[in-house]
Amino acid sequence: STQEPTPSGFQTNQYADAQLQEIVRKIRERATVYKEKLKDPVLSSPEGSPTASPSKKKPPPPPKEEKKEEKKEEKKEDAEGKPEEDHYCDMLCCKFKKPPLKKYMEYLRLPDSIDSYTDRRYVAWLMLVTVAYNWNCWFIPLRFVFPYQTPSNTIYWFTVDIICDICYLCDLLIFQPRVQFLKGGDIISDKVEMRKFYHSSMKFRLDVISVLPFEVLYFFFGFNPAFRANRMLKHNTFFEFNDRLEAILDKAYIYRVIRTTGYLLFILHINACLYYWASDYEGLGSTRWVYNGKGNMYLRCYYWAVRTLITIGGLPEPQTLFEIVFQLLNFFLGVFVFSSLIGQMRDVIGAATAGQNYYRSCMDNTVSYMNTYSIPREVQNRVRTWYEYTWESQGMLDESELLEQMPTKMQLAIAIDVNFAIVNKVDLFKASSFTDERRNGCDTQMIYDMLLRLKSIVYLPGDFVCKKGEIGREMYIIKQGEVQVLGGPDGTKVLVTLRAGAVFGEISLLAAGGGNRRTANVVAHGFANLFILDKKTLNEILVHYPESEKLLMKKAKVLLKEKGKPAPGPPVKQPQGLANLFGKKQETPTLFKVMFGGKGKEGLTRLLQLKREQDIQVMSQKTDIGKYLTSCFQETQAEAESKPEQEEKPVEPVASSAPPAQKEEPNSDAKPKPPAVMHRRITNESLIISMTPSPRAEEGEILKVEVKEKKKK
Repeated sequence: STQEPTPSGFQTNQYADAQLQEIVRKIRERATVYKEKLKDPVLSSPEGSPTASPSKKKPPPPPKEEKKEEKKEEKKEDAEGKPEEDHYCDMLCCKFKKPPLKKYMEYLRLPDSIDSYTDRRYVAWLMLVTVAYNWNCWFIPLRFVFPYQTPSNTIYWFTVDIICDICYLCDLLIFQPRVQFLKGGDIISDKVEMRKFYHSSMKFRLDVISVLPFEVLYFFFGFNPAFRANRMLKHNTFFEFNDRLEAILDKAYIYRVIRTTGYLLFILHINACLYYWASDYEGLGSTRWVYNGKGNMYLRCYYWAVRTLITIGGLPEPQTLFEIVFQLLNFFLGVFVFSSLIGQMRDVIGAATAGQNYYRSCMDNTVSYMNTYSIPREVQNRVRTWYEYTWESQGMLDESELLEQMPTKMQLAIAIDVNFAIVNKVDLFKASSFTDERRNGCDTQMIYDMLLRLKSIVYLPGDFVCKKGEIGREMYIIKQGEVQVLGGPDGTKVLVTLRAGAVFGEISLLAAGGGNRRTANVVAHGFANLFILDKKTLNEILVHYPESEKLLMKKAKVLLKEKGKPAPGPPVKQPQGLANLFGKKQETPTLFKVMFGGKGKEGLTRLLQLKREQDIQVMSQKTDIGKYLTSCFQETQAEAESKPEQEEKPVEPVASSAPPAQKEEPNSDAKPKPPAVMHRRITNESLIISMTPSPRAEEGEILKVEVKEKKKK
């Protein structure tokens, strides 16, 4: 280390000086912590809690087991230590990075049990089975009625049918026996129990019937699609897929509209197939009512089915009895099916727009109320703006209405995910972790209870969140938007801008004496969404958490002190050398500042005046002592005159400069003594005056006066 001469003339070691400064700083911090601990024992000790005593070790395993464990650990360490190899795919001139095949296999590996409500892979599999089911439902009637399946393309139809049958078999043998189920409120995931439950259900019977191989009849009757009609019995999987897909979609009503439209198109498809079958039965082109065999046969029949099912009219009149009966049944079926589908479509759209209708109804009722009582137009516009922004920002007017339908545990889970991160940022409510030895945070359960009581309120631009001089009864947490703190002489100066995640007004919750007053105006800068927690709600919560209440009170005091400190000035240069060992000079007490408040000559004059007054007071005390000594001397002289005089010498009284510690008060009943007169006489006695310390520390010194006779020579 280098040493540099200081201006004072001696040399200091920089390293030693830095170490001394660090030691002094730590000692001061430690002393401050202990002072606070003595003032308020609620705070925990800064010392770490003692560690638990080490538990007894288990007996060592046999040597063989040790070797096996060591080998396993070495393998794990080798596996962890090896970095993951990068896998690349070369394609033309480019090189793409792809994950290894092992990760794909782990993800695609079928679990032992499947949760049908949460496993997305199961939903994807149901979609594949649903595609196979729709293939059979749409193309089996089409191939049976229309002459689209010919010997030249039979192989293609047969190939697709085999693929669909494989999907049916995999679902029957692999997936469905692994699906979990509920029994007495318990989720059963045992393989044997799941297999028994599936085999005893109606779904299993229909699935078995749907995969029966009636295609063997092809060898006797040819490739007739009618032998595959049993494939349409797997409808349970189709409806299960609809339920699972709606549960995971954000806007499920869109899929409901598409599904209802698909139902309508499928019914029209079946009606077109029936019309072509009836026309073929009567003979193509035999009458005006049947299909004449011209153009695209499927589109012509589908057009007729649409006009008949929707009862548009304008169709040729049926001629034969078969045609009349078929047309009547078609009309009745069309009215029933079409009205049902229209009603279902209305319900789907109504459910999708229920929230919007509720919003419009509330807004219309509010506007009607304001018009009835002649509310000013400016206020009405602000109310409309609040409705529009609240609906657009959160999709509902009151979030609590949605959460009230759920159990308390679910409400708490949602509140933790949405609001816990924001509340935990507040210094006043920081929760303590279970691993924290000091436990300086609030009880986590208390924070959870508080999350359920938070209220969300939207403020428009320019709205006053709180005004200067109001009694603070709420704490505000900014969820979205900005607010500005205004101050200055006219109250329009922007002191600070608070953004999302900031907190203000938390000290008002724990202020004693009914709450403290706001010191500034807080205005919403734009649209601001705030969480509010009032004092009454917090007190109801703290009744069940007394320890957290004490800690919150202590934190509130600390925060009040910190907020009450003046703004920091320019940095003060720290003293160098040994001067840092001594603390900073204490400020002059306020009483002395008031007494010596003058500056320059006025302050010096006041100081001299006080000095004179003090001297006068001391002289008066000395005068009292002199009077007392004079009276004592006169008494001794009176006693000496009665004795024979041997030697006469002048004796002068001696006055002590020390003031008496105990001041004897004159008796009020006694007569006043005549003034003392000094007489010069010769006596053979001497007067001894002494000051001795008092046995009591508070009384100071005691004045003693003794009279002794002189020794004869």
